[in-house]
Amino acid sequence: MNAASISELPARLRAALVMAGFTYDGVADVLGPTAFAALNRNETTPGLRRTAGGWPLETLIRLFLLQAPVELAAAQRALPGLVDRLAVEGILEQTVGEVAARLDVRPYATDDQHLWVVSDLTPGLDGSANRVGADHVLGISPASTSLAQLTLREPVGRSLDLGTGCGVQALHLARHSDAVVATDVNQRALRVARFNAALNEVADRVDVRDGSFFEPVAGEQFDLIATNPPFVISPATGEQLVYRDSGLPGDSVVEHIVRTAPDHLTEHGWCQVLANWVVPAGGAWQERIAGWVPAGCDTFVVQRELIDPAAYVELWLKDAGLHGTNDYLVRYDTWLSWFEEQGIEAIGFGWINLRRSGGSAMEFLEWPYDVEQPIAPAIRDWGRATDATVDLDSRLVTRVDVRQETQGAPGEADPETVVLRQQRGLRRARQVDTVEAAFVGACDGDLSIGQILDAVSQLLDLDPAQTRATYLPVARELVREGFLQA
Repeated sequence: MNAASISELPARLRAALVMAGFTYDGVADVLGPTAFAALNRNETTPGLRRTAGGWPLETLIRLFLLQAPVELAAAQRALPGLVDRLAVEGILEQTVGEVAARLDVRPYATDDQHLWVVSDLTPGLDGSANRVGADHVLGISPASTSLAQLTLREPVGRSLDLGTGCGVQALHLARHSDAVVATDVNQRALRVARFNAALNEVADRVDVRDGSFFEPVAGEQFDLIATNPPFVISPATGEQLVYRDSGLPGDSVVEHIVRTAPDHLTEHGWCQVLANWVVPAGGAWQERIAGWVPAGCDTFVVQRELIDPAAYVELWLKDAGLHGTNDYLVRYDTWLSWFEEQGIEAIGFGWINLRRSGGSAMEFLEWPYDVEQPIAPAIRDWGRATDATVDLDSRLVTRVDVRQETQGAPGEADPETVVLRQQRGLRRARQVDTVEAAFVGACDGDLSIGQILDAVSQLLDLDPAQTRATYLPVARELVREGFLQA
């Protein structure tokens, strides 16, 4: 893709895609639920059976999503006046009478917006080999979708997409940022990201820069940093895939981002990281990450998954297309040996959220359970709760989605357990005692914390002073965890 000669091409391609109805919803309607689900499993046969009519939308689906060659005449109807030009730019490939895709062009729906993302072709369709080059430009992936759902969406001045790849996060950020800087070291990714910014009509707000980590933005600050870095934890030896391997051993890349990002944040700015981290044998992952965080930052880390070393190695060797190759077993053994030498018991996966606030609030949550997506509003609410002053004169309100669950034998006067459970956001659950349950039930904004605790003390025949001393800290926890609102 020649950056110097594509100035008008993205606009012309966009017009053709719009004319054909090549949107996320349009594709889903043509494929139907069965073929659409099969394509998500990298199987194309059901989709090919649904797109044999030769209409422009069917042609684009076959060409870009199903990676099937199409007749030249059909391609010219779907992409009028563009086939030759797209072939010159390396997006298409022509043979006698046929056209095939060399890059993926994929519709993407977000926030009621129709977007399109160019990337390298999806490997491994229909069980084919999934080996990719070192400079492979990954398209829309579960990781990129997860980061998009995690990232705060309030309007901001400047945002940074660190390690932009094909530019998916930059496209999201451009919708609510005055200016976006997107960085990467992969030259092919930089060209594709620039093309995608133009294709989606945000090139005037997205500045794509070449460079490693924070080097391209030295001395600059941002209101929001979003990054899905190459976080795969490995010995950093052998063949490297730029989109997933940093070239640094272990979780050094994530440590570097956590330690460095606050210097590039404005006051109250956020850095949000999708990451892996080491869980040391006999140690606590929470303490490990806490040791990386500079002073003056609030930190909210959610561990979504814990993976044992063997499963982790298998996952990433298969991702690299090495499963079944001659050196698979050697690489497997080498990687496991390195884990043992480093004292790595497991690998954590999840979200690291940093806010440059001048404070030091920290929470480390192990939460592998279902959450509401997008999860960004829950992260925003955690920050607001951290800022809240909660004292005996505060008037709190129970969040409307909180439900109380009780368990006990039939006929018993008192339940054995009482659990508060959120229906939205992180959907946290918390077991509470009788005082906490009564306190939360009374929080409707009319009475202060002190007044409610005094009333509960009288009702349960407890010492009022002791009840205040014991349960004021609990009230603060309930606010921070989102059960109560200040």
